[in-house]
Amino acid sequence: MAESSTLHPPRLAAMFAVTPSAPGTPVHSIQSMRRKSAGHSGPLTKILVANRGEIAIRVFRTSHELAMHTVAIYSYEDRMSAHRQKADEAYQVGKGLTPVGAYLAQDDIIRIALEHGVDMIHPGYGFLSENAEFARKVEQAGLAFVGPSPECIDQLGDKTKARTLAMKVGVPVVPGTPGAVAKWEDADAFIQEYGLPVIIKAAMGGGGRGMRVVREQADFKDSFERAVSEAKSAFGDGTVFIERFLERPRHIEVQLLADAVGNTVHLFERDCSVQRRHQKVVEVAPATHLPEEVRRGILADAIKLARAVGYRNAGTAEFLVDQMGRHYFIEINPRIQVEHTITEEITGIDIVAAQIQIAAGATLPQLGLTQEAITKRGFAIQCRITTEDASQNFQPDTGKIEVYRSAGGNGVRLDASSGFAGAQITPHYDSLLVKCTVSGTTYEVARRKMLRALVEFRIRGVKTNIPFLFRLLTHDVFIGGKTWTTFIDDTQELFKLVQSQNRAQKLLSYLGDLAVNGSSIKGQQGEPGLGSEIDIPKLANRDDPNGPPLDTSVPCELGWRNIIVEKGPEAFAKAVREYPGVLIMDTTWRDAHQSLLATRLRTIDMANIAKETSWALANSYSLECWGGATFDVAMRFLYEDPWERLRTLRKLVPNIPFQALVRGANGVGYTSYPDNAIYDFSKKAVENGLDIFRVFDSLNYIENMKLGIDAAKKAGGVCEAVVCYTGDVANPKRTKYTLQYYLDFVDQLVAEGIHVLGIKDMAGLLKPESAKILIEAIRKKYPDLPIHVHSHDTAGISTASMIAAAAAGADVVDVAIDSMSGLTSQPPMGAVCSALEQTHLGTGIRYDDIQALNMYWSQVRLLYQCFEANVRASDSSVFEHEMPGGQYTNLMFQAAQLGLGAQWSEVKKKYIEANDLCGDIIKVTPSSKVVGDFAQYMVQNSLTKQDVLERADQLDFPSSVVEFFQGYLGQPVGGFPEPLRSKIIRNKPRIEGRPGTSLAPIEFKKVKAELRSKFGKHITDSDVTSYVMYPKVFEEYQAFVEKYGDLSVIPTRFFLGRPDVGKEMMIEIEKGKTLIVRLMAVGPVIEGRAQRDVWFEVNGEVRALSVEDKNSAVETVSRERSTSDPGSVGAPMSGVVIEVRVKEGAEIKKGDPVCVMSAMKMESSVTAPVSGHIKRVVVHEGDSINQGDLVVEIVH
Repeated sequence: MAESSTLHPPRLAAMFAVTPSAPGTPVHSIQSMRRKSAGHSGPLTKILVANRGEIAIRVFRTSHELAMHTVAIYSYEDRMSAHRQKADEAYQVGKGLTPVGAYLAQDDIIRIALEHGVDMIHPGYGFLSENAEFARKVEQAGLAFVGPSPECIDQLGDKTKARTLAMKVGVPVVPGTPGAVAKWEDADAFIQEYGLPVIIKAAMGGGGRGMRVVREQADFKDSFERAVSEAKSAFGDGTVFIERFLERPRHIEVQLLADAVGNTVHLFERDCSVQRRHQKVVEVAPATHLPEEVRRGILADAIKLARAVGYRNAGTAEFLVDQMGRHYFIEINPRIQVEHTITEEITGIDIVAAQIQIAAGATLPQLGLTQEAITKRGFAIQCRITTEDASQNFQPDTGKIEVYRSAGGNGVRLDASSGFAGAQITPHYDSLLVKCTVSGTTYEVARRKMLRALVEFRIRGVKTNIPFLFRLLTHDVFIGGKTWTTFIDDTQELFKLVQSQNRAQKLLSYLGDLAVNGSSIKGQQGEPGLGSEIDIPKLANRDDPNGPPLDTSVPCELGWRNIIVEKGPEAFAKAVREYPGVLIMDTTWRDAHQSLLATRLRTIDMANIAKETSWALANSYSLECWGGATFDVAMRFLYEDPWERLRTLRKLVPNIPFQALVRGANGVGYTSYPDNAIYDFSKKAVENGLDIFRVFDSLNYIENMKLGIDAAKKAGGVCEAVVCYTGDVANPKRTKYTLQYYLDFVDQLVAEGIHVLGIKDMAGLLKPESAKILIEAIRKKYPDLPIHVHSHDTAGISTASMIAAAAAGADVVDVAIDSMSGLTSQPPMGAVCSALEQTHLGTGIRYDDIQALNMYWSQVRLLYQCFEANVRASDSSVFEHEMPGGQYTNLMFQAAQLGLGAQWSEVKKKYIEANDLCGDIIKVTPSSKVVGDFAQYMVQNSLTKQDVLERADQLDFPSSVVEFFQGYLGQPVGGFPEPLRSKIIRNKPRIEGRPGTSLAPIEFKKVKAELRSKFGKHITDSDVTSYVMYPKVFEEYQAFVEKYGDLSVIPTRFFLGRPDVGKEMMIEIEKGKTLIVRLMAVGPVIEGRAQRDVWFEVNGEVRALSVEDKNSAVETVSRERSTSDPGSVGAPMSGVVIEVRVKEGAEIKKGDPVCVMSAMKMESSVTAPVSGHIKRVVVHEGDSINQGDLVVEIVH
């Protein structure tokens, strides 16, 4: 290098000379250290890279190794780019020009070079790298151009001239036009001679730009014009030529090096066949499965071409190899290639260093680069990792990189530019993010190493093509090393992508939202009551109370479920009936928390105590853990999959039967479904781990019950058919729901072949004497039928009632763990079991085990105190209003949300009146919801019972009330009250008989295909069932999971509570993978964006994200109020507008709906009180409005 340095202007020597600050004391600068490490002390050269991104950084690195001073140029849009920071100096280029135009500003680039003492300019690839005019200007300015001579670029950069040269020296070429094609019409003669397909190529280009394959004559004109336009935009020259397009060829290229005195060598070949839109995606060196004679022929022709043109510096000769092994020259790229890295890996030669040294005047022999000395070892593969989404036709993605963790290790090389967290990916430039190059002793070793490297990458914030690359590298064709140029286009299975879960970043998005906005869980009041981890209790040793605790590391295997699994439902029912004592069902995992904590108990808090429960309650009849309100609430409010809850708990408790509450023909929904939906649901429930179906109907309507019973039995489950209890069989004044009524209903159920009879007292109305009368009567009539009794403790008498029921012949009674019992829940397990132990009806549940479980659940109750209803004591008024226990707390919460909290006593009174108006019905979800909605509606609108009777034909009732009177829930005992029914439903259809009989069957395959199209390939058959039951809820749940991921793994104290700055959160996202998360800071509101930046530390790595501040985005809206004019239609209640059904100017008739509102799951249609036309619509979907706010104005 010292020998050739005299070829460059000496003006920089003084600038970089070592000048001691004192005698014998050298100045230790980065420059002096570079010179020392480079092994020479001659004048340093200064190099400018007329490019950007990774290739600029690549040149800087080698330049620094050669003790050179580096200069970067950057466009305004690139002012934050990494390449600017990697250089010793950096200057903005092309001010006022477009982002691409700045890097094409030849004169400005040379101006910068001259003003700042630059000796050499390296063009990189793309932009001006193949522009002879630029190379000429560089040399005319007295600077060295790191590349071929301008004349050589002119000959080879123009692909038409290169073809002519190849034919002249006897190198085969693909048939093509003899020169450039100026107009599309000029190509007609060539197409007539050689036929289609043809390929249009930019004469001055590369990288796939300005190329189009044409297979149909009708497409030629458009493709030609697009190729010309693209070439002109990318290279400043729209010249194109045309070649015959070869089917399935391989793309083989040869790396060349040549010096200024005529020495030329090759560095072997590369296989660049894996392309998309003529843009290389994956490259391999050397080429696999290339016959040796073909390889030698290609290498020899490459050398021949380079020598013929007097080539200097690095270049690449490119060839196509057809399926017969014939090779054809296509072009020489007179520049460094993107994929030069793999050649460097197999030869050990720094091609960029050779470029610079040749440009400085060195010869190949001086550099030790003779053909005999150049050898290859092993294989190398390069993958271009881009910010493109392969699932969306490789659409480039933009945005900020939130997380960047790269690969590394033995044999892995990375060439990157914007590869760091915080980098902004703009739409202005190529989507290349990082080049990953690996090397190995064999092709297979290299392939596996690349797979390993791709797995190690973690890039979040922008989409990448890594999932596609992974699919590509695992395809049999790639494994075999026999790809071709259209392999990607020809192989659709490559697009069956496995997407990264992106779990950590999604989880941080949730925690960030929690930090900024607080919990979004409906019904939560305040923060969780427990900030520490819940202790898991130990169970006492069965044989020695003083011995070591019972080993609960694995679940208990013995229990009543074994009979179901091994012998079937009938044998199970027989064994239950023959049991000498009384069995219990624990409702803690469903009805207890539904009654006390608004159904908000999460799966993780059941799973944490599940194995201990399998031992402690091994003799239980069942655990109620599924169905009822838990199904939709899991998705709606807890963002969990109800099916995954069932599967998770089943693995942890294999021995105790699981029971679900199922609403007959309504499944776990609130409406009617086609019959095949109920059969499908029941089948899937058993497949996922359910054992017992507690089938009920909210009106005791036998026709609805029959479907649920049959579906449960055909699914292979235990069918426990339920009599819903109301009234008081011991009170002769209650004449509707008498003992005889219940006995007759039991007869109907038994006739359906049920396995177990359930008595379900949802409101806690079953007094001890009533329990004795009812159970004794049923037991006398059906001595072999197992009887299961359920009640609520709202009035405080359910413990006595359960003991009375057991004494009267009940086989199973319902209880809840003590700390989750009482009030609107079930009676306490400890009290009931202890009382029964002193009789001949013992439950087989150890008192010490109950207390151990109770220690856990008392902590859970404290944790979930933010969902506690303000129910402090028993309420014997339930005997009047008959409100179900689960509804009592939920309705209290809903009333508060609707602004009726202070009128709770009035709501209870109206509940009684609403029940009377409905005809004194059985009140269980969903019929209880009808009465609750009706009661709140009456309170909101100050309506008396008499008001409703007189004005029913003019009032806009909640949708649930209207649908009840239409008959959508079935037929109530004694029928519907008239004329109230007719007044309420008006001209709407009447449903007589079972509502679901007329519904068309669900096409499950079609629904699954639609859901997969909308949400992705992860949709399962169970998901389809969830969608069928709750379409809107399921879609919202999927959208939430897509945004925030699976949050079921987050401990509840972190799921519900605002994170504290600096406090460590340990979150196990899967077995053996734990995230240690700390909130570091929450920034101020970003002006004009209503967002805050939030910083977390995750496993020691700082991550930042932007979170919408929902409070700062809230605008106060003053809404117009309705007037007394009949055409001024106001909102009948406070809520959210979910649908607007009219437009301004439209005609409307009295009774037609104008919009639909929703408040706390209660929907209500607002109808026109008069006929006319719509003058104004003042609400939109999503608006929150108050009672009396104007909705529409009707001119009448």
